[in-house]
Amino acid sequence: MTNERDKAKGGRLTRRQVIAGAGALAAAAQAHGAPIMESPMIKLFLAGDVMTGRGIDQILPHPNAPEIFEPYLTSARDYVRLVETTHGPLETPVDPAYIWGEALAALDAAAPDLRLVNLETSITTSDSRANKQIHYRMHPKNIACLTAARLDGVALANNHVLDWGRAGLEETLGGLASAGIAAAGAGPTLPHAQTPAIFPLAGKGRVLMFSMGLPSSGIPGRWAATEKRPGVFRLPRLTSRTLSSTASLLSQFRRRGDLIIASIHWGPNWGYEVRAAERQFAQGLIDSGAADLVHGHSSHHARGIEVYRGKLILYGCGDFINDYEGIGGHEGYRVDLAVMYLPELAPATGRLNRLEMRVFQSRRFRLETAAQDDVSWLAQRLSEEGQSLGTRLIPLSDGGLLLETL
Repeated sequence: MTNERDKAKGGRLTRRQVIAGAGALAAAAQAHGAPIMESPMIKLFLAGDVMTGRGIDQILPHPNAPEIFEPYLTSARDYVRLVETTHGPLETPVDPAYIWGEALAALDAAAPDLRLVNLETSITTSDSRANKQIHYRMHPKNIACLTAARLDGVALANNHVLDWGRAGLEETLGGLASAGIAAAGAGPTLPHAQTPAIFPLAGKGRVLMFSMGLPSSGIPGRWAATEKRPGVFRLPRLTSRTLSSTASLLSQFRRRGDLIIASIHWGPNWGYEVRAAERQFAQGLIDSGAADLVHGHSSHHARGIEVYRGKLILYGCGDFINDYEGIGGHEGYRVDLAVMYLPELAPATGRLNRLEMRVFQSRRFRLETAAQDDVSWLAQRLSEEGQSLGTRLIPLSDGGLLLETL
């Protein structure tokens, strides 16, 4: 993405000069009868956490047993009852595409080259429950709710993919592979977990997505994959040493013309603060040439956005699908609002050309286009958070949001 107020530095052309030059070339091409070729952009659909377990799993055609082991609730059906108390009864089972609601039409209209999310749910019938308070799982026969959105890839290095043990992880990986959905961030060994999902795009090069997670998101240390143990690509902490080793790893996979996404599960569930270590790590991956886009997630709500050296950093994309409707306690964060990120990136360089966002509201476990007041609220909230990051959001006439640099 470029800013019209940018000035030339170090002898580089301004955006106005580039546009003028391009216009002159286009006029010359037309004069000679030559076709005008536009440089193709890589367009992505990115979202934060997609959680299709627990209450969501219960309304789908093939639910797991509803028993859960949480401090306050004992049945996943309780999450369905919370929604029904708030918005009225649900007719179940629902069609697998139901949970995506109006987001599916918006996705088709946007026509992204790739559809990538953080899948925060194990796909399993395993009963090997991990020693933790919250456990998410979706029955493997419900995987059609993921293919309904035509997802290309999912990040798995998060704090729920091993909720039902390593048997559950194995079943998750197998189910995704059978459904044709690429996965990164988890595997039978550390080298597998550190291997990116690779997406060749005709005429646009390759996109590589790495998935990694931090203890700050709640990933237990025992979940870290090793040379001999299944698990996730878990970074121990954000230090200069971690940055160096991570950048080196990512760079080993890069070929000329590749675009690399670092998908990172980090930070607590609530709060807008972008920690200095997170910012230094994200910027360091870009400075080193290891990553072209940082796709952050873990917080239940959207966080600030930065454009650093022309590259996009999403510090927290928020939840896209969850079963939290009707749960009180954090209403001020508007966890009911789900954000669809649609960045356009220049092939080969990965520079951000444009970031448009679409906002939805979860209602009855289904995404509906958010009201304009809600879109305006989110624009103001994220613009406030973006002041220190150099960005703001501008509402569009069609209900979307556009990112601008300050």
